[in-house]
Amino acid sequence: MWAYIARRVLVAIPTLLAVYTLVFLFVRVAPGDPAVAALGDYASKEAVEALRQEMGLTDPLWVQYLRSLLGYLKGDLGRSLINRLPVSRQVAAALPYTLELTFAGILLGALIGIPTGVLTALRRNRLPDYLGRTLSLVGLSIPAFYLGILLMIAFSIKLRWFPVMGGGNLSSPADNLRHLALPALSLGIIMTSYVTRMTRSSVLNVLQEDYVRTARAKGLRERAVTYSHVLRNALIPIASVVGVYSVVLIGDSVMTEVVFSRPGLGKLMVGAMLQRDYIALQSLILIYAGFVILINLLTDLSYGLIDPRVRYD
Repeated sequence: MWAYIARRVLVAIPTLLAVYTLVFLFVRVAPGDPAVAALGDYASKEAVEALRQEMGLTDPLWVQYLRSLLGYLKGDLGRSLINRLPVSRQVAAALPYTLELTFAGILLGALIGIPTGVLTALRRNRLPDYLGRTLSLVGLSIPAFYLGILLMIAFSIKLRWFPVMGGGNLSSPADNLRHLALPALSLGIIMTSYVTRMTRSSVLNVLQEDYVRTARAKGLRERAVTYSHVLRNALIPIASVVGVYSVVLIGDSVMTEVVFSRPGLGKLMVGAMLQRDYIALQSLILIYAGFVILINLLTDLSYGLIDPRVRYD
């Protein structure tokens, strides 16, 4: 397994390099000038040019590319072009809010989606099945940011049960959970819909296998058949969809953080995009790319834990 992990890490290096190269080029092709964004539209040409030189934007592209790349190799994410603060310091402050939001959404999706999918499969073409499929279809049809707005209107503005915006105080669990509840729920509902439909499909396929009929013929209790034979053999496709849509969830978390004004990486990235902060933007996108690679690796490793027959050759 360790050799497999090492190979995956080695493959991730050119992937990250390709992502960095594309992002480096795209953000500089986009219209707008960081110096103008920092000084304002009415700044003089001399002031803008002086600031461009200070930011290093007058250097050739290949010089900017190599300078930035060498900094990443040393673990330096660079300094923001707008506020001149180290990007690593801003990431360290925002990362906990993004991690807890993404983890909470994945956890809600798994804890609610898997039991719901099993129930709809066992009650196929009955009321629980129709209800579960309808609700999951509704969840798939609503964008996460729009669902977040609806939840905010209902539970924050109308009922006033939860704060309207903000990330809460990380040192205060109660305050942190109150601010986390609605954003996590908006992502969790979307994740639940994906997991429910995949779990239902996977369980229905396993229910048709001969060993399930044999287990029932032996007189095993239905609960033992469901959890020991059906669900256990249906978990690999479920783990796959959880991994795939965890990546989707990371993308959805960006707009969710903007909607709820959470001080996470998503809000930081949108701000860097609007201000044409090349250094911060490319660093943040690289971090998101690293998350995607890590989630895919963890998903692949989970197969061996679910099914010991899986070998990492």
